[in-house]
Amino acid sequence: MKKSQKIAILCNPYTALFELGCAVELFALARPDIPHWYKTEVVSMTTSQVSAIANIQLGVKSISSLARYDMLIVPNWNVEDPSVSSSMRRKLLAFYQQGKRIYSFCSGAFLLAELGILDGKSATTHWRYAEIFKQCYPQIGYVDDVLYLYEDQIGTSAGSASAIDLGIHIIRRDYGYKIANKVARRMVLAAHRGGSQSQFVETTVLEHPGKFSTSIDWALENLTSRINVDDLANRANMSRRTYDRKFRAALNMAPKVWLTMQRLEIAKQLLEESDQSIEMIAANSGFPDATNLRHHFRKALKQSPKKYRENFSDQRIVT
Repeated sequence: MKKSQKIAILCNPYTALFELGCAVELFALARPDIPHWYKTEVVSMTTSQVSAIANIQLGVKSISSLARYDMLIVPNWNVEDPSVSSSMRRKLLAFYQQGKRIYSFCSGAFLLAELGILDGKSATTHWRYAEIFKQCYPQIGYVDDVLYLYEDQIGTSAGSASAIDLGIHIIRRDYGYKIANKVARRMVLAAHRGGSQSQFVETTVLEHPGKFSTSIDWALENLTSRINVDDLANRANMSRRTYDRKFRAALNMAPKVWLTMQRLEIAKQLLEESDQSIEMIAANSGFPDATNLRHHFRKALKQSPKKYRENFSDQRIVT
């Protein structure tokens, strides 16, 4: 049985309260009903007191070493001057080179970029900092319109609330869907959103939900059936062409792609939590057959369902 992961939430002298609050709520809140839950501390490598908006002063734990921690969360970083002292750089790079995990929220990606650990990789941050990020770090593949980008050891999230999406994804990878969903429910959140979804949508919110929105709700309730985009368009009382156009405007993706993504989420959950065969999982997640599931799984996740199940069972914290 694996031990609890020890997490450091790293503050800088000018802390973003929202992102810090997200990190604390996700990882530092005591959850005695979840065995081997994270052990988390809010820390600084430069001071024991940090400032935030409205002249709020926060006392944090001052540390000189990251040796006792397994994971580092960077809620934000100074965009105007993202430089890192040689001492901090050395310690953070040693942490990373030991195979330990580092994840950033919002502008925290600037610290990871300064360290060089994002070189040759893809990354994201808040859209308002996108141009600055791309100019300062051309060696990093900046990705627009995603909630977060995640690898096993490193991850970056876009602005503000997408920090929660990355955090829930980390929890799901460590503890599984049931625990991640429990944490999300306690935070009064919707089900976990995949990182490839658009981080913001420039479209007007309807004052009164119409048939279009109810068609999406209906689809979510019937994903395991063999429904298709024509069925959704009929539910919305629209032509297929009109429905496709409205769906792209609202969710920034084709409805067929969205359906596949939702079904993949069901398949991933079944792979993690059940011993069902691939054929059974395909049927229970709405794919025509196991071959079709494998095709979409490899296309989206670059691995087979079997490999995904094996990898997850190796990495998951046993509870």
